[in-house]
Amino acid sequence: MSAVLEVDGLQTYYGKSHILHGVSLTVGAGELVALLGRNGAGKTTTMRSIMGLTAPRAGRVRLFGQETTGRPPYRVASLGVGYVPEGRKIFGHLTVHENLLVPPETKGPWTIETVYQLFPRLAERRTSKGGRLSGGEQEMLAIARALLLNPKLLILDEPSQGLAPVIVQEVMRTVERMKGEGMSILLVEQNAFLALQLADRAYVLSDGAVVYDGAAAVLQADRDRMEQLAGVSHHG
Repeated sequence: MSAVLEVDGLQTYYGKSHILHGVSLTVGAGELVALLGRNGAGKTTTMRSIMGLTAPRAGRVRLFGQETTGRPPYRVASLGVGYVPEGRKIFGHLTVHENLLVPPETKGPWTIETVYQLFPRLAERRTSKGGRLSGGEQEMLAIARALLLNPKLLILDEPSQGLAPVIVQEVMRTVERMKGEGMSILLVEQNAFLALQLADRAYVLSDGAVVYDGAAAVLQADRDRMEQLAGVSHHG
């Protein structure tokens, strides 16, 4: 299986604070990989290091076989990476439809029409301002916007955060569908229980270091370890 993303030995700092201690991970073509860990474990910093938003001091990032360590975010994205950051950075003053017109048109299966089919709720709200949408609708809009780039790798940072359980299920069904269409996905999620239901493999971060790397099913079956590592309840 060819690797879409290879992260090797990242050491990342914010100022004097040493956040990532030698983080390594891979995502293979068509694979859904979950990156888990409690709040403050270094998940978002790992994403920012991959995307070029925070340059690592040591270690390297390769995307689609190309060295991208330290490249600016727009160069990373242009290789075919869709990034949906934590907090859904949509344009509140633009309508849903105007938000979807922001990404440049790219060739591939995802168009504004197919995105509306995937998220009928967005089609219904196409003339509503982004700022008027519910949290779940904003998450769908953020994912839809990333899909319009027709990425080969989609990175989702905490898509379930702050959403009602029924909406979380809807967002996760979408992720599952994208995986079904062959997209490679890196899913960063605090809700380990949910993420492991979808993932092929999982990594768990603790204090900026990888403490688990293996099959998602194996981690899911080990309830004690799940609670200890990710701080989740059995009910997810």
